This record gives sequence, structure tokens and C-alpha cells, in this order.
Amino acid sequence: MTLSSIVKRAHVPSSIESVTSIAADTEVDPRTVGVEPEGVDAIWRAVETLYRDGVHPAMQLCVRRRGQVILNRAIGHARGAGPDDRPDAEKVLATTETPFNSFSASKAVTAMVVHLMDQQHLLHLDDPVAAYIPEFAAHGKGGITIRHLLTHRAGIPNIPPEVMRLETLEHPAEILRILCESKPLWRAGRRLAYHAISGGFLLGEIVQRVAGDNIRNVLHSEILEPLGFRWMNYGVDPADVDQVALNYFTGMPVLPPASWLFQRFLGVPFDRVAELGNDPRYLTAIVPSGNVVTTAYELGRFYELLLAGGELDGVRVFEPRTVLRAVSEQSYLEFDLSLALPVRYAMGFMLGGRRLSFYGPDTLHAFGHIGFITVMGWADPERRISVGFMNSGKPLLYPEIHHYSDIMKQIGLACPKEEGFDWHSSLLPGRQPQSKKQPRPVGLSKASG
Repeated sequence: MTLSSIVKRAHVPSSIESVTSIAADTEVDPRTVGVEPEGVDAIWRAVETLYRDGVHPAMQLCVRRRGQVILNRAIGHARGAGPDDRPDAEKVLATTETPFNSFSASKAVTAMVVHLMDQQHLLHLDDPVAAYIPEFAAHGKGGITIRHLLTHRAGIPNIPPEVMRLETLEHPAEILRILCESKPLWRAGRRLAYHAISGGFLLGEIVQRVAGDNIRNVLHSEILEPLGFRWMNYGVDPADVDQVALNYFTGMPVLPPASWLFQRFLGVPFDRVAELGNDPRYLTAIVPSGNVVTTAYELGRFYELLLAGGELDGVRVFEPRTVLRAVSEQSYLEFDLSLALPVRYAMGFMLGGRRLSFYGPDTLHAFGHIGFITVMGWADPERRISVGFMNSGKPLLYPEIHHYSDIMKQIGLACPKEEGFDWHSSLLPGRQPQSKKQPRPVGLSKASG
């Protein structure tokens, strides 16, 4: 038995041009934004190479430079080409309009809703969670703050398995009860450990209590609707479930101790996450840490909003200082006990690095978030780029894994740093005016700070 023989792979057609979709009407001449056409071609060749590996039945990539789209393409099948699908199964082509589940890339979206609530003076980031959810203080959790949740330092990284049962997702009050009754593993702030699911439900509940509406509706009314997003919310309407690309477990089997590690903080076995993410009950629920459904174009546009300092197409959502605070470093390349990797965190974002980075080499100032191993959205202020990368394969390991990281490398090479450009100064050249929006009357506002 060879290594390659145990790798689960999707069905890849002999002609990949037949499964390639290019949104040519959205792509500009890259030379107008300081990128050579050969660089864009190199990026897409890297995507094609990864597709040929068979670990991703479908992928989308959208890259913006200086606010302009230089690449917006898709490849593969949204349905029908997975490792366990019959060769004669009906296949649905993935296009640039196909929505994907972004999984944990949702955390950055949830974080920015929380930061918006802070901007509107409805909460304060250093308030205890129990100031908004009093019952959460049980078992010594009264000292856990909103900032602890956003930076994965709350001491509650693992999720009780019953939370991620599909029947439980339909009952948010039950999820909250379970989290409130849970015991922390250690005192808040003491250790860094990625909170894959737990923190999102609590942040969503805080938003519900201060805004008087669920986080899905708040995201829609405050951010998505003003900017004209089609998707980009928690789950989809039941009528849209069949439009979402299916996820597939691919790659090599996940064995102990990695399988134990993932099950502990995901609440389900690694190879069942794709199946869970495809279920209509999951796709119509509100899972703030893991079910924003969107396209690469829209995910990249969300990061372009942040890169632009909170204003896009003439619509201001965030004050520049809100964006800068959200992406400021909070954890300085510390070892994450959940991910078993050194990671730098901001309040809701994973930060880049000079050598170790999700976003390619020499991306110290990049900020973004990964989603269940391979989905990624990020912005790199030094290169003035924003990127959305969606995919439907869920491999942990496979022989050609370096092909995945080559995509980020090629993006960085094609879009060099802009010498002399200071992102912070461009956002805050002088004193910025306070938001004109008046805070809504909420009883906790004064009491909490």
C-alpha cells in the first residue's frame, strides 16, 4: 500500500478548462494597480495545480489590489464530484456566484459585529461576559471578559459534544444553558487555546442582549444591507440550501493524537465536520463561529471594507479607529494549545508573520482568518490586497500539501509591497470625527462602563 493510495480524492476531469469559471466582467487590467499579468497567471496556475491534486472538488479565488479585482475565478464542481460520489453522479459546476460555507472564517465577521456594538457604545470589550449574561458567571467564569473570548483566552476552548448535535442547534437557549453550566479549564487570560465553537455562541448572545435582535439580523441591517451583499450571513434561507457547495472529507485519514485534539475542540470527529456542514439544519442555523455562507468575491469584499478603514463605495460602517483596534496584536506568536501551533491573534483575527503565516511569506501585517483548515479570507495592508479563497475539500494532510501554500506565495509575489505606503497614517491622518450614529438606549450601556 502506497501513501497515495490512502488519500481520498475528488473526481478531476481531464480538461480543467471545462470546469473553469472566470468573472471577466469584474477583473480589471492588473497593470492599472501595479500587478503584471504574468503574476495573475502564476496565481491561477497554482490554483489549477492544487485542483489537479483532487483534494478540492471546487474552489473560488478573488484577489483585490488597491480596491480593484484582478482575479475572480472558480474551478471544479459544487456537487457530484466528491471522493464517494459515483462517476455518473449529476455534477453541478461551481461558478464565481456559488456560495460556500466559510466555517471558522465566520469568526472575523462575528468579531466585527461585536466591535460595531462597541463603536455604538452598547458594550465595552473589557466588560465581563456575565455583565450581559449573568448566568454565565457559574463555576468561576465571572472574570471572563469579551476580550478574552475574542482573543481565545477565556479558558473554555472545548465544546461539550451535545452542543454540536444538529437537533441542539435548533434550540439556542439550550446551547446557552450548556455553556453557562460548563466549567473552565483554567483561569481566563492564563493560557492561549483556540475556541473553535464556544466563543461564538456567547458573543452572539451578547449581541442579542444589547441590540435587542439576533446577530444574524444585526449583521444584515448594520453591514450587509447597506453595502449590498447577497450572501455573507449566518446560514441561508431554507430555499437557498441547495445552492451552497457541498463539503467533502478528503486527504489522508486523521489519526490519533490529531483526531483526539480536533474532536475535543470541535465537538465532533474531524471527518464528520464536512457532513455536519452540509446538513440543512446546520446551514439554516445561527452558528457565529462557523456558518457564514458566502462567495470568495464577497469574503474578499468584507476584507476590503476593513482595508479601506471601514468605508466602502461611499458607505461608512466602521470608524477607522474601530478597524485598527480590531486588528491590533493581542497575542505575540504564542503557542496555541488547541491548534498545537504558534499563532498571533488580534481581537477576532489571526495575524500574519514574517516566516510563519497562513497568508504566505513575509506577511507580518496581514490579518484574516482561516475556516476549517483551508478556507481563508485576509487583507495585507503592505500589499494593499484583500483576498477571499473558498474551497469544498477538507483535507488535513496529503502528499502535495505544499501546493496549497504556493497559492498564497504566488499572491504575495504578484502583489509586491508598496514602498512608502503607511496604512495606519492613511486611515488616521488627523483626528477622526466621532460616529454620528446615536447609541440605542440599552440599560447595560451605563452600568458596564
